Amino acid sequence: MPKLPLPPEAEVLRRHTPAVVGLTDDSVLWRVHVTDTRHVVAWNALRHYGPVASGRFDPHEAPPQEQGEGIGYLAFAVPTVLAEVYQATRVINPRRGAPYLTGFRPTRVLSLLDLSGDWPISIGASHAINTGRKDHCRAWARALRAAWPAIDGLLYVSAMTGAGCVALFAPARDTFPDRPDFSEPLAHPDLRSTLAAAADSSGYQLL
Repeated sequence: MPKLPLPPEAEVLRRHTPAVVGLTDDSVLWRVHVTDTRHVVAWNALRHYGPVASGRFDPHEAPPQEQGEGIGYLAFAVPTVLAEVYQATRVINPRRGAPYLTGFRPTRVLSLLDLSGDWPISIGASHAINTGRKDHCRAWARALRAAWPAIDGLLYVSAMTGAGCVALFAPARDTFPDRPDFSEPLAHPDLRSTLAAAADSSGYQLL
């Protein structure tokens, strides 16, 4: 299994040509966000508290606190975002924290560094940047932010499903529309079959 070393300094990374993917504004991004917790993050906002241990690409500097940096984790498919959000327990709980499932189209094209292909190898990382130690992944996120601060975020591969995911950074905070395409609580009866199918495909439990 490939190992993930710690990143070099930003000036070393900048010697490489970045692999940038343009995510079109007709792509639907999905996120699960809780609405009843100590640190509520709205569907159209980034989380500025961090870093947190569960966040693979949190760009915040330690110690955990409110910072100018922001992060938002999204996916292109509902089963993927559910698998990512509930990976620690492998239990989808549609009531704890009053979570909502929200889908939206960004208001502009997003420029993302592509971690899904071979580019991570060329900059001294490995494909394990998608699946490896999260503290090392967070160090890479900070280094990539420092090297290319205007980039909107990262395109990466879910460690749980192998499907595409997006991590948005602070430059992407203007990409949220006024209204989402879809937003309902996970506990909504009409979502039960969707949750059940997602749980079954990931081997998770659904409460």
